[in-house]
Amino acid sequence: MKDLKRLLVIFTLIAATIIPTASADNKAAAIDEMEGYLEFVDYGGAVIFPEQIPKEEWPKMFVIDTRDVRQFAKGHIAGAINIDWRQVLAKRHTIPKNKPILVYCNTGSLSAQAGFALRVAGWENLRIL
Repeated sequence: MKDLKRLLVIFTLIAATIIPTASADNKAAAIDEMEGYLEFVDYGGAVIFPEQIPKEEWPKMFVIDTRDVRQFAKGHIAGAINIDWRQVLAKRHTIPKNKPILVYCNTGSLSAQAGFALRVAGWENLRIL
């Protein structure tokens, strides 16, 4: 029993030193990714207006409506798919990396958050409407 208690104390001390380090490493990695995104934003963050997209480019784009399903059902850009802004990372496997991605919502707020998440996750071919 004494050995078990001693082993438990040793395990606890090891865990207490490893876990904060892992957490700090994860936090540092997240901060590095956000810093990279903010550098991306310096040149406009790829925020665009619909009229800036040439008509012939629309069919080449993978368009994501980041609003909720009710708003999407009321009307959306032709060819757009609906991925709620909170779900873009959970559904990232459905979003191609080999074609331009356009994310949009009513105001730009939700699409900006979805765009941020995708940008940090590695999508560089991203435009926010």
